[in-house]
Amino acid sequence: GFWGLVNNAGISTFGETGWLSMETYEKFADVNLLGSIRTTLAFLPLLRKYKGRIVFMSSIIAYFTLGNGIYSMTKAAIEKFCDALRLEMKKFGVQVCIIQPGNYARSTKIQPPVSAEEIWNELSEEEKAVYNKEYVQERANFFNSILSEGSTNGNEVVDAMVDALTSPAPKARYMVAKLKEKALVFVCALFPTVVMDSVLSYALSK
Repeated sequence: GFWGLVNNAGISTFGETGWLSMETYEKFADVNLLGSIRTTLAFLPLLRKYKGRIVFMSSIIAYFTLGNGIYSMTKAAIEKFCDALRLEMKKFGVQVCIIQPGNYARSTKIQPPVSAEEIWNELSEEEKAVYNKEYVQERANFFNSILSEGSTNGNEVVDAMVDALTSPAPKARYMVAKLKEKALVFVCALFPTVVMDSVLSYALSK
């Protein structure tokens, strides 16, 4: 029979909302969101027949964003798709699990270091009139520092995926992240938005 499907494909990039083209938004939605949906729909008849498992790769970035809102957008959307699918599949004995990794950029190489010069050269004239090179460089440095802090223990995420596929009682969500990353998610989920905005704004200002 057909037992498990893991939707793992994903791409990432850096940039504030107005810096990215509509074509970029469409590409990210197509790969990170619609790609997983297309694959799921294709295999759904077999998964229902054999009471299998469906695993989706999300991210703690689904809860907040620090310079990669386009990636956060797709991960938040896939979370809601999974929530609906998980409830619908219960009656068929199909279990749906979400993996929520923290920063594993150094393990996955999903996001290479960003170049402020390349970002600036790709900005529209309208955006260049609003921002300056120094601001773009500061943001690029900040984002690159986050990437450099990424964990190299990618096996932790793989272990969560294996457990989701093989455990007799898999979790609906596997958050595989550092303590400070989990704390940030906790603040985001339980505190008013104004508190989270203050925390993230402070981080960005540094």
